[in-house]
Amino acid sequence: MSSLGIKFLNLPPEKTERENNNFRFMAGQKKYYVVWEGRICGVFDSWAACKEQIDQYQGAKYKGFESKMEADKAFLDGYAQFYKNNPVLRRTATPALGKAADSPILNSLAVDAAWNTVSKVMEYQGVYTATKELIFKKGPYAGASNNLGEFLSLVHGLALLKKQNSPIPIYSDSITAIAWVRDKKHKSVILPTKENEEIFELLQRAELWLANNTFTSRILKWNTKAWGEIPADFGRK
Repeated sequence: MSSLGIKFLNLPPEKTERENNNFRFMAGQKKYYVVWEGRICGVFDSWAACKEQIDQYQGAKYKGFESKMEADKAFLDGYAQFYKNNPVLRRTATPALGKAADSPILNSLAVDAAWNTVSKVMEYQGVYTATKELIFKKGPYAGASNNLGEFLSLVHGLALLKKQNSPIPIYSDSITAIAWVRDKKHKSVILPTKENEEIFELLQRAELWLANNTFTSRILKWNTKAWGEIPADFGRK
C-alpha cells in the first residue's frame, strides 16, 4: 500500500497503453482536457467541466492530457494541427480533417481589445468576421488591461448575440478571456481606483450577466498562427 492508501498493481505486459493510462487516472493522476469544438472551447482541469461542454454536442472535438503544458500547446495548435503532428493518436471514429477544420467560420462574430502600455487606456470591439464590418466598439477606458478588454468584449458579444437570437459563433484570440467567461468571473490583479471606476462597473455587470444567463453561441479560439490576426484586431502592433 502507498502512503495515500492506494494499492498499486503490477500490470501484466499484455495490457494495452490505453488500459495503463486508465489505471494511472484511476490511481489519482491529474488530467487536463482540451475542447476544440464544444459549447465553450478551452482547457479544463476536470472531466466534469469538460463534459459540460461536449455532452450531447454534435461534432464535439476533445482530448485528455496528462499535463497542463501539453493541453495548452494542443489547444493553441488547434485540432487539425495537433492530429497532423500526432497522426498515431487519431482514432477511426475521428472525423476527417477537411478545410472546415483548417479555416475559420466566416459567418461569425470576432472580438478583440487594444491596450496602450503607456497610457493604460483600453478599448474593445466586435466585427462580423466575413466582412470586418464593425458591430460594436467601446472605450477608451482608463486604468484597465488588455485581458479585461478581451473579457468584456467576449461578454458583450455573447449578450448581443443572445439579444438578437443569433446562432452564429464568436471568436476570441484570448485563452485568458475564454477561461474567465467559462468561470463566469474575471481574475485580474488590477485593483479598483477612482480612475478605473467605470471599468469595474462594467466588470460587475458582465459577471452578473454570466451568472444569470445561458447562451447557445459557441465560443471558439481564433487560430492566429494559421489564420493571421483576428479580424477585430485594432492593427496597432
